Amino acid sequence: MSEMLKEIAQRMKALRVLEDFSAEELAEKCDLSLEEYEAYEAGKRDFSFSFVYTVAGALGVDVVDLLTGESPKLSSAAVVRRGQGLKIDRRDAYDYRHLAHTFRHKIGEPFLVTVEPAPESEKPALHEHGGQEFNYMLEGTMALYIDEVIYVLEAGDSIYFNSAVPHAMRAMNGERAQFLAVVMSQQNA
Repeated sequence: MSEMLKEIAQRMKALRVLEDFSAEELAEKCDLSLEEYEAYEAGKRDFSFSFVYTVAGALGVDVVDLLTGESPKLSSAAVVRRGQGLKIDRRDAYDYRHLAHTFRHKIGEPFLVTVEPAPESEKPALHEHGGQEFNYMLEGTMALYIDEVIYVLEAGDSIYFNSAVPHAMRAMNGERAQFLAVVMSQQNA
C-alpha cells in the first residue's frame, strides 16, 4: 500500500468523523457496501479519482482536501503554469494534473489527463461518479467507453457526458492521448 493511499484514507476517516457520519452513512452516500467503504478507509483498497470525487462531495469538501490535506486558499483566480498542476498518481497508464487545485469553491474540477497506450484488446475498468464531464482532446486518439458505447476521439474533438454512467478511456494506435477534462458535480451542473 502506497504512503499516499494511506494518507488519503486517514484524511477520509478524519473528515467523516469530523462531519459526524458513521461509516455506514458515508458508504450509503457513496453507493457502496459497508465492507467496500471500510476497505477504502483502511487504505486496503486502491481507489479511482471517481471514488475520491464522490467521497469529497459526500463530505462537502474539496477534492484537494482529500488528496493533499491542504485546503484551497484562493477565490478570485488560480494560475497553473505549463507542465505544472497538482499531480495525482492513481494508475500507471494515467497522469492527472489538477489545474485549479488552489481555487476555493470550484463548481468544476479541471484536469489535464495524459493516457499512455495500452494493448488494443484490453478494455479498461469502468468507473462512475455523480455529475457531468466535459473532455476536449488535445493530442492523440482515444477510445472513450461510456457504458456499452465506444466513442473514438481525436485532437480537436470534444464530448460532454453524464459521468454517473460507467466510463473509461484508452489511448489508441500505440500513442499517448492527452485531453482536458472538466468534472462538474450534479448540484452545480
